[in-house]
Amino acid sequence: MTLRNKLLVLVAALAVLAAVAVASVLHAAGREDRKNQAQAGGPAVTAGSVTLKPGPTPLIVFRTMAWGPHRDELATVAASDPAGPRTASGVKCLRFFAAAGTGVCLQAVRGAMTDSYRAVVLDAGLKERAHYSLPGIPTRARVSPSGRWVAWTVFVGGDSYAGTNFSTRTAVLDTRTGRLTSSLEDFTAYLDGTEHHAADTNFWGVTFAADDRSFYATMATGGHTYLVRGDLVARTVTSLHAGVECPSLSPDGTRIVYKKRVAGLPADAPWRLYALDLATMRETALAERRSVDDQAVWQDEHTVVYALPGDYGTDLYTVPADGTGKPGRLLTAGLAPAYLR
Repeated sequence: MTLRNKLLVLVAALAVLAAVAVASVLHAAGREDRKNQAQAGGPAVTAGSVTLKPGPTPLIVFRTMAWGPHRDELATVAASDPAGPRTASGVKCLRFFAAAGTGVCLQAVRGAMTDSYRAVVLDAGLKERAHYSLPGIPTRARVSPSGRWVAWTVFVGGDSYAGTNFSTRTAVLDTRTGRLTSSLEDFTAYLDGTEHHAADTNFWGVTFAADDRSFYATMATGGHTYLVRGDLVARTVTSLHAGVECPSLSPDGTRIVYKKRVAGLPADAPWRLYALDLATMRETALAERRSVDDQAVWQDEHTVVYALPGDYGTDLYTVPADGTGKPGRLLTAGLAPAYLR
């Protein structure tokens, strides 16, 4: 083949690659545009006033993922009719939680070249009280029952809990004083009764107790995960039980629901939901048999809520917390719920 022919082949190949790239971009842009258009048969969503203040009618506030102009906004729906019409707030969050009139909204800040992220503390009217830059991709958020304490977790290396090549950073904020602990790694850790220091230590998935002092979280080190109990005054974390990820404390403070890696499951779907009795450390497998990569929320003392993949991104499901019954879909196209009572 002559040099001229080789150049012609190269030019033709580059043209094909360019055409494929343009087609891929246009397809992605078209799909993104379709997501901003309401779909027939999808959840009904209208703009309106949203508050985080508990009222006489129990509400669920969550990130609505239904296609249309309000996609990814915080919305409310009646807890008694979760499939009913939604009221959208105009405030967009990737992750969210709320309690006692305080909310935390983990947001993406779109840039010309790359995105950045921030945590926004919201008042009951969804007005910003404060915001903080985040060092990575948001993944978990919680507020204490009193609304005083806020926590969030981000990925600072890797982007999935399923593998082992990831690093997280978990921050805790005292909204009363404004003191921010940018990483739980600043707390003194105790593993099996011994003070623990290791470069590979990660924390994620905070859940707060009602005493405004205690919390629970996951600590990972040496290839293992542990449930730890934290003390916000002493600034310590102490291991309690192995194999716990993304804990969620029951309203009465006696049980933890969490995801647990189960041997023999696929590497990209390794978890099952379990409940742990904190008094006896007895584990109970819940009736959900699908892999759940979420930090569950307690609907009440008997039922937990969690997200699973769905047609619009994720749907919310419920299952009894005692191992009985079976899972059921709570609502479609939703993520990061919080109950306002």
